[in-house]
Amino acid sequence: MYLNPGNSGFEEIRNSRYVDKSGMISLVNRVIGTKQKLICISRPRRFGKSFAAQMLCAYYDKTCDSRALFHDLMIAEDPKMNASYEQHLNKYDVIYLDMTYIKPFTDGFRNTVSYLSEKIMEELAEAYPALKTSNELPSTMLRTVELTGHKFIMIIDEWDAPIREAPEIRNEYLEFLRTLFKGSGSTSRIFAAAYMTGILPIKKAGSQSAISDFQEYSMVFPGEFARYVGFTENEIRQLCQEYDCDFSEMKQWYDGYTLNGAGSVYNPNSVMKAVYNRRFHSYWTETSAAESLMGHIGLNFDGLSKTIARLLGGVEVGVDTNGFSNDLITFRNRDDVLTLLIHLGYLSYNEETQTARIPNEEIRLEFFRAVRKRQWTDTHL
Repeated sequence: MYLNPGNSGFEEIRNSRYVDKSGMISLVNRVIGTKQKLICISRPRRFGKSFAAQMLCAYYDKTCDSRALFHDLMIAEDPKMNASYEQHLNKYDVIYLDMTYIKPFTDGFRNTVSYLSEKIMEELAEAYPALKTSNELPSTMLRTVELTGHKFIMIIDEWDAPIREAPEIRNEYLEFLRTLFKGSGSTSRIFAAAYMTGILPIKKAGSQSAISDFQEYSMVFPGEFARYVGFTENEIRQLCQEYDCDFSEMKQWYDGYTLNGAGSVYNPNSVMKAVYNRRFHSYWTETSAAESLMGHIGLNFDGLSKTIARLLGGVEVGVDTNGFSNDLITFRNRDDVLTLLIHLGYLSYNEETQTARIPNEEIRLEFFRAVRKRQWTDTHL
């Protein structure tokens, strides 16, 4: 379940209409075995986080042959990427953790650390009968590397789910991650690379990151991963041509996340639903999302409701993203709330002007629904 999960997840993705994001693999390959080998990517819901994680599992897992899944993709066809593609294809022991999956088995995440440690060590012992396990996960993983000669690639999907849904176990969970990825000699001996993805950036402890050695890429600073956050405009044009969709309507409904290095970025989930259903609609809508938005924009900070009204009017507003604590409970001011809404995908952030806006028609409808339910008088809605 956790050690070397194979490539069936990515095979299903390839059997569907797949927009080629395999170029991202070359960015991970580039940092394997370097001081930059720990990567954390944060994106909103429905922006393809699990697709990317399953792609990486299929590519790195040494127990399967995934060449047929990648041979016609950018990572294999582009001469600039091909050398690293061949070097790392199916060469590693992979540990893949989908943190949302383990929730039912951990008493709502309360037993996350003990459960994961036990299960991973159990699977390592089953895979390698000659392995002498210890009572600690890091030392058992180190012994595995010494036995096999293969370092691990660890992939954690929805890494922040325990923090978001069970904040009482936050410190224990972060300490577990810190123990694995503390940047010591043992970490370098265990991991070739680690890739975490979730909604929130890494939680800060005071003014410092709780896991300081990760290279972070977020909706505030996507860096070189910007083109892999969602669908680019060229990809949208190809989809619209293929499925005979109106490009201008697609742009109005789902464009608006403008990222340095990628230009316009579209919500992949909504785009594909519009393509398959042949209907432009707010596919973002779900009860939990709407309630979450209402809760956040209803926080009692000076100027927040007027800021929301300006955003609904199509105005870009300035926001200082630096003070945000990267959790769902620590809010000190209006800027913290706006920064969270950027990470959740409700607002688009312009890195150059340090401003935020409502990205598109789909999200604007969600804001209108939330504001009307709150019946604010100072928004004049």
